Amino acid sequence: MGAQVKALAPELDNTMLVFARNALGLSIILPIMLWRQGPDCLRTTNLRFHVVRGVVGVSAMYCYFFSLGGLALTEAVLLKLTSPFFIPLIAFLWLGERTSLWALMTIVLGFCGVVVLLQPGHAGMQDVLFVTAGVSGAVLGGTAKVAIRRMGTREPSARIVVYFGIVATTVSAPAALLNWEWPTLWQWLGLVSIAACATAAQMLITTAYRIAPAGRIGQFTYSSVVFAALLGWLIWSEPFTLNQAIGCVFIVGAGLLNMRR
Repeated sequence: MGAQVKALAPELDNTMLVFARNALGLSIILPIMLWRQGPDCLRTTNLRFHVVRGVVGVSAMYCYFFSLGGLALTEAVLLKLTSPFFIPLIAFLWLGERTSLWALMTIVLGFCGVVVLLQPGHAGMQDVLFVTAGVSGAVLGGTAKVAIRRMGTREPSARIVVYFGIVATTVSAPAALLNWEWPTLWQWLGLVSIAACATAAQMLITTAYRIAPAGRIGQFTYSSVVFAALLGWLIWSEPFTLNQAIGCVFIVGAGLLNMRR
């Protein structure tokens, strides 16, 4: 999904990408849910948490898509992978889930990787802006995942995804309409593909966060950096630089250490 967003970012406005990803994703999942369960699929007692999760989640998406447009694919994905470092802190403040000293140490280690990626003293203002957007997206994404955990195991994954689509589409529509340019056929195909990939991934991730402690799940997503590096090299001939390698060791290593602990 990230590679497809990066490919379309020079051609379509960020607001259009976010809106299309949510609106098309909703058009995929909502008919399936209505066909299988009828209107009862929307019956919920957690509406306020759905709204919080939707608003925070779409804000994270704006940040992530923006960073994809300005950073190498590997760097943008690595910054997104810092989200699990925030989850234990947010879960502690919101849900009262205990955070160990070991977890705090791995968070510090992970952010050493962010510093390496940022290259203080060498990065231009534009690079700093894209990196800041990436980290901000990680914070917001972590908050959205803890909101899923707050709903508990009685809220089905598909309903969570449907409500996210409804809230995110509604929130992102005004900005998209202000910047709307009619996509070409190939751009439409790309937008549909983005929505399909994102919806499938969201269903799987939502299921994981719904049934397991929030601070434990994110570590399993680190394999995505391998695919990001490979796609960046194949599509854009992006080299895997020394700074990216060191940042990867810190960020991924810290996450895996926390999981092992």
